[in-house]
Amino acid sequence: MLRRVSTMESLHHGSHTHLLDRVDVSAREVTARLDAIIVPTAWPADALRHVMEVGTTIGAPVVALCSRASAPEQAVKLADHLESATLAVGVDDTLAGLLPSFETDKLLRAHGFGSTSDLSLKRNLGLVLARDFGWQRVLFLDDDILIDDPAQLHRAAGLADHYRAVGLANSGYFDNSVVCHAYREVGGRQDTFIGGGAMIVDALRTKSFYPNIYNEDWLFLLGDGVPFRAARAGEMRQRTYDPFANPARAAGEELGDTLAEGLFWLLDAGERIDTAGSGHWGDALYRRRAFIDLVIAELGETPAHRKMRRSLETARGRSADITHRLCQDFMEAWQRDLEAWRDYLTLLSPGDFVRRLDTPERVMASKAYKINVSSLAYH
Repeated sequence: MLRRVSTMESLHHGSHTHLLDRVDVSAREVTARLDAIIVPTAWPADALRHVMEVGTTIGAPVVALCSRASAPEQAVKLADHLESATLAVGVDDTLAGLLPSFETDKLLRAHGFGSTSDLSLKRNLGLVLARDFGWQRVLFLDDDILIDDPAQLHRAAGLADHYRAVGLANSGYFDNSVVCHAYREVGGRQDTFIGGGAMIVDALRTKSFYPNIYNEDWLFLLGDGVPFRAARAGEMRQRTYDPFANPARAAGEELGDTLAEGLFWLLDAGERIDTAGSGHWGDALYRRRAFIDLVIAELGETPAHRKMRRSLETARGRSADITHRLCQDFMEAWQRDLEAWRDYLTLLSPGDFVRRLDTPERVMASKAYKINVSSLAYH
């Protein structure tokens, strides 16, 4: 077993945390305040209860980016009940037309890797709204994350002046890809990195965006160039979920996980990511497939392991559809998208974007938001 684990470690880096600074904010002075909490949500309004309570506790407005089962009017109704300063925005495909058209989206769709998730769209909208409102330090927080000590957020927010991103340390359920969850389950040394589900960024400084692919948050970190400085500070808890419940989850993650792990493989070695050509991606795909095969070989015949095997075999099958050329094409398209995004941000004037959004059906504000967030000139 030890020999097999050693072989897997030669194919997969279970931790990238050496790329992060660990900062203790428990006794840190508040040097800057968190300006807002931005929450992408697709669940009924009660999923927002915790983040609204967190925002009220620290005096930070909440922006709920709502779609699917989440409706702005229901979010505002809950916010009024909780006396939370909340702005709720209804998100649908038409809003993508207000942002640049990304070549990576077209490439992924053309090769059968298009995503039905609107998470990246919401996070990009959040970045633009924050710039529009003049919010500098914003926390992107998923609605399945728990914050036990809201006061820490202001202490951590000041770090965004010195770091590209500040991710909250996860003391809850591990947040990894399906493949990495399985690796841990068979005894592999698998860590977690910071993630977009609980990340403070300087929205006025960053020129990066979230591509519509799994591990979009890792690519966001790299979008402003490398090397980069990012910190892990504070604490949050990821709610428990079953990563192996649906094998389609593994299929949807495979390309993004391959790309992100391939890039961070270079960073771990102190190499530049702009030198990654087709040869690098050919090697990355070989390592990835051999790694998944070894994890599968470690599984037994218990019901839990059979469920893991279904997910891993799905991931392995999806990997067969990925070519080194597709990986290289994605990297080149991503660089062009970054240029287009920077040009787009340059042309934005304060207040322009929210005025284009602002219809009674799409943008709704709670009573506390209208009263207390007057600096945003929301009417």
